[in-house]
Amino acid sequence: MIKFAALYQHAAHRKGGETELEALLLPTPLSANELAAIPDDRWLATMSRCIFNSGFNWKVVDKKWPEFEEVFTGFNPTRWKFMSEDDFERLIKDTRIIRHAKKILAVRDNATFLCDLAEEHGCAAKFFADWPSDDYASLLTLLKKRGSRLGGHTGQYFLRFMGKDSFILSRDVVAALIREGIVTTEPTSQRDLKITQQAFNQWREESGRSLTQISKVLAFTIGA
Repeated sequence: MIKFAALYQHAAHRKGGETELEALLLPTPLSANELAAIPDDRWLATMSRCIFNSGFNWKVVDKKWPEFEEVFTGFNPTRWKFMSEDDFERLIKDTRIIRHAKKILAVRDNATFLCDLAEEHGCAAKFFADWPSDDYASLLTLLKKRGSRLGGHTGQYFLRFMGKDSFILSRDVVAALIREGIVTTEPTSQRDLKITQQAFNQWREESGRSLTQISKVLAFTIGA
């Protein structure tokens, strides 16, 4: 398997040098203590934002997001775990948000998921903070199984936006993995995700860098 140093030099060459590349590798992931300090309502808000972004124009969602926060009164998981039929009927008619029934219901389902994690671990934030980077792929699988609409890129972007050390299987990252013979197609099966995790773990051990930085370096060997 190709050494990380070679990937890094390839990316640096494409980006105009190591100084320029290093600037693109910021910000670094949050520490476990920093992640654990994030209130659970922010985890639900970011989950929901990524879900509404999926298949939609992100700029539209970004522009409307302050109104989403207002309509969902700050995304308190305990509140939205108990979304009633009256709540749903009110939300589906509220023009301040994107009125997508399944995505609105995902707020309820993910609030329940976060409340379950809080009951199991003290708070949902601690669960995510304590999850080991060397088994990140299993966290993606768990999000798909226990969360609502958090499979694929949606769960990956959610974790990245929260500051969790992560890789995103973007088009460019997948192209780099295929080029290096790690996988033959986008890794979606548990087998291919495990193989991808093993490659990231080896590059992490070689370089001392985060999954996030390695993911970006891979992307920069291909595209933007």
